[in-house]
Amino acid sequence: MKKIITITSVGIILAFSLNAQRPDTAAGPRRDLPAAIKTGPKAYSEVITKKAQSQKGVFTVHFVDDKYFFEIPDSLLGRELLAVTRFAKVAGGARKYGGEEANEQSLQFEKGPNQRIFMRVITLISKADSSQTIAKAVKNSYLDPIVASFDIKAYGKDSTSTIIDVTDFFKGDNQAVSLTSSEKRTFNLAGLASDRSYIESIKSYPINLEIRTVKTYSASPAAPGGPMGGGGGSASAIPAAMNAGAVTFELNTSVRLLPKTPMNTRLFDSRVGYFADNYVQYSDDQQKVENQIFAVRYKLEPKPQDLEKYKKGELVEPIKPIIYYIDPATPKKWVPYLIAGVNDWNVAFEKAGWKNAIQGKEWPNDSTMSLEDARFSVIRYFASDIENAYGPQVHDPRSGEILESHIGWYHNVMNLVHDWYLIQAAAVDPAARKMKFDDTLMGNLIRFVSSHEVGHTLGLRHNMGSSSKTPVEKLRDKKWVEANGHTASIMDYARFNYVAQPEDNIGESGLFPRIGDYDKWAIQWGYTYTGKGDEEDKKINNKWVVDALGKNDRLWFGGEGYNADPRAQTEDLGDNSVLASEYGIKNLKRIIVKLPEWTTEEADHYQNLNDIYTQLVGQFNRYMGHVVKNIGGVNETFKSVEEKGDVYTPTPVALQKSAMNFLQTQLFTTPKWILDNNILNKISNPVANERLQNIQTSILKSLLEKGRLYRLTTSTTRFSTATYSLHDMMEDTRKGIFTELTSHQAGDVYRRNLQKTYVSALGDIIHPSTPASSAAAPSFRMGPAVDVENTDVVSEARAQLKKLAASIQANKASISDANASNHFDDLQDRIKKILDPK
Repeated sequence: MKKIITITSVGIILAFSLNAQRPDTAAGPRRDLPAAIKTGPKAYSEVITKKAQSQKGVFTVHFVDDKYFFEIPDSLLGRELLAVTRFAKVAGGARKYGGEEANEQSLQFEKGPNQRIFMRVITLISKADSSQTIAKAVKNSYLDPIVASFDIKAYGKDSTSTIIDVTDFFKGDNQAVSLTSSEKRTFNLAGLASDRSYIESIKSYPINLEIRTVKTYSASPAAPGGPMGGGGGSASAIPAAMNAGAVTFELNTSVRLLPKTPMNTRLFDSRVGYFADNYVQYSDDQQKVENQIFAVRYKLEPKPQDLEKYKKGELVEPIKPIIYYIDPATPKKWVPYLIAGVNDWNVAFEKAGWKNAIQGKEWPNDSTMSLEDARFSVIRYFASDIENAYGPQVHDPRSGEILESHIGWYHNVMNLVHDWYLIQAAAVDPAARKMKFDDTLMGNLIRFVSSHEVGHTLGLRHNMGSSSKTPVEKLRDKKWVEANGHTASIMDYARFNYVAQPEDNIGESGLFPRIGDYDKWAIQWGYTYTGKGDEEDKKINNKWVVDALGKNDRLWFGGEGYNADPRAQTEDLGDNSVLASEYGIKNLKRIIVKLPEWTTEEADHYQNLNDIYTQLVGQFNRYMGHVVKNIGGVNETFKSVEEKGDVYTPTPVALQKSAMNFLQTQLFTTPKWILDNNILNKISNPVANERLQNIQTSILKSLLEKGRLYRLTTSTTRFSTATYSLHDMMEDTRKGIFTELTSHQAGDVYRRNLQKTYVSALGDIIHPSTPASSAAAPSFRMGPAVDVENTDVVSEARAQLKKLAASIQANKASISDANASNHFDDLQDRIKKILDPK
């Protein structure tokens, strides 16, 4: 409305002005015509008046008559800046929290025509050295968008700077420095309410600007089933959207000047688990385009006076250490443990030649510092019921140099680690046998999670294969495991030592994760200073990897568990998941009978018992998932040409067959110990499926998933008898699922449901579901859907159903139980319909 009034007023003035210039024939010619309005830049003193409040920094910021002006030095035009927008305050129920990142863009100011300054968003896709002829082609092929235009209001006093008015830009809804379009969709936001949006402050520092804004958007509750989940939110979850039709956010945008000369890159190596960035590199001498992939890491360099000491192998302090501050909103008793989780990494940095390279500190009482400032790394504490923590980082897209990190720490992560520790360690640690842990135990659990998340912010990815380098029996060796830890990497999802048995008398140091051999090696690889260019540095690093892995296989990086390699799994332990899971189940059997006692709290309505029993069943389910991945497994070990051996090898056939036997014994034969009526009759109404049935059917479907079956056929072609054949695996599955037909015993309801699932799963192989139905299939499928219509998989499925039908016909007369008899009649009908739909 304000804009309409303004425009209307201008129209009236313009009409009046035109009328005033018409000849007045009655009074003669006018001699008081208005002077022409001066356009273009004004004198400095006319724009930046004596009333101006000015701050010097990367740009000088002037505040005059409710307007903000940037004075941009000519030397910084064309320089890249990184704009990081974070939530400072968020509407309740949004499932976002103050300190979380909302947007990140590379920006650049440049002079445009007609006395204007342009802002571009820079997207680094391709690059060429400016001395190369092909650089012209690259420049012609990638034009970055102009996202804002500013009139030059004045030039600086010495004419080496330019002054622009940025008030409307930052007050407005400009995506480069505000919410992304995806964030707006998530929250179901409509237009910006400009009358309820404003700039709270703009501050300038030596290398960055901090812009604090308040943005109010029109909003309505999302339709049922709208976007929700993960760490994100939805307008349907924000009470303000329902109550007021509007949502207000307070945002902080840090605009940080990137280094004039980017840090030397360390080229990515698949054998060491670092996050990476990339761009396409062009040069005149190429015969093949190069995808330049480089590791993401902090810049650590020795002080000039320490360079020779560093080269000699002496520990030296870096020019700029890595510092993480603890959010002052953190409960005081947990602060020392979060700091300890940061400082634990120094033992790894020492392998790279650094001392005091990383430091955890309390947030200082300094009014010039802001938690959202992109110069500071902070562990932000969120008042949230989310059971999680996460470790992101902000880096220079040109080199991978990490500039800062804001670790997200949700208050309720304590509930997560409590339940993990109780279920995985209570059989051996009496301190875990209660609903509220002592502060020391909880503090040490916080410390472990802190170390893991800090590892991510240092550039390290998950290493889900690390735990597979510990022999299972070593997990029960008190002396060994307390000295070495139960996994070689804290970046693995190997929580606690669930293999240890009560009689092993293993203490906390043998139960908890810690900075391990792999972590020390990964930091050594990423942070050892060479001072060399990319190609020479790459050769040096390759030699490091070859030599190190040749001496110690505990340094292996197994990836993040997205492939068919059973060594790389989440939440598992040891080099043999079958044996490790057997030990784990022994401990679960000890724990389940004690749950009513350990979960008792006054006035509790069995919610504790329900929660912890659910966790126990979930742990059992994990063991089943660990084991089933061995069947059809293919080991993937990245190598360079200097290393011996193949990259792809089959999971040993003996291990695959023992996995089949485990599933038949521990899961498909109903594990009645889980069905503890002393627990179930207090927490579970029998109108719903028991959790156990869901696990049985899910694992069986996973076992018979098309991708796994097809992988068995292709692996047999590649590896011959060194792997489990499709036919042998399918024979073993059918015989194990239907032992009642040879034992002439009546199975229980769980077995009958499982057998029906088996027939349905083979039917789906023979007659695939429609795409719509497939989209709703369970999430156990790994990788893209596989078309097996014209493969041996379908032939084998038909053969197995025919054999099953013949076995039912030959043996059902010997089964007298009515439920079992009806069940096998039903299966015969189902099989007939699958094999002969007509």
